[in-house]
Amino acid sequence: MTMKKPAVGTVGWMDLTVKDAVGVRDFYKDVVGWTATGLDMGGYEDFVMMPPGGGETPAGGICHARGPNVDMPTGWMVYITVANLEQSLERVTALGGQVRGKIRGSEKAGRFCVIEDPSGTLCALYQSGSD
Repeated sequence: MTMKKPAVGTVGWMDLTVKDAVGVRDFYKDVVGWTATGLDMGGYEDFVMMPPGGGETPAGGICHARGPNVDMPTGWMVYITVANLEQSLERVTALGGQVRGKIRGSEKAGRFCVIEDPSGTLCALYQSGSD
């Protein structure tokens, strides 16, 4: 599966973090026709969900609320691509939002951070990696 780097300003990814990722995976497989590819998380699998009919662009992810996702909020999380994560996080607080947690990921694979906008809505800001 090859993924293109998302353009700045676009929703580059979305995922859902829940306690029962297997059950929710099966729910979306049946309801919308997604197929699942397991993603090794070191002792368990999260899932990359693919749209019906194949293709190379995933629809999103379904993740267990454990391991690196233990403190992720439950619900669909959209990841909005930014050019410079640190600058964008500075603007979040300057404009009345909140940074919710620490920056995660790596320079190579990409980094993200969950934020809360002034209305109280959560999303993540994502900066593409060097890969």
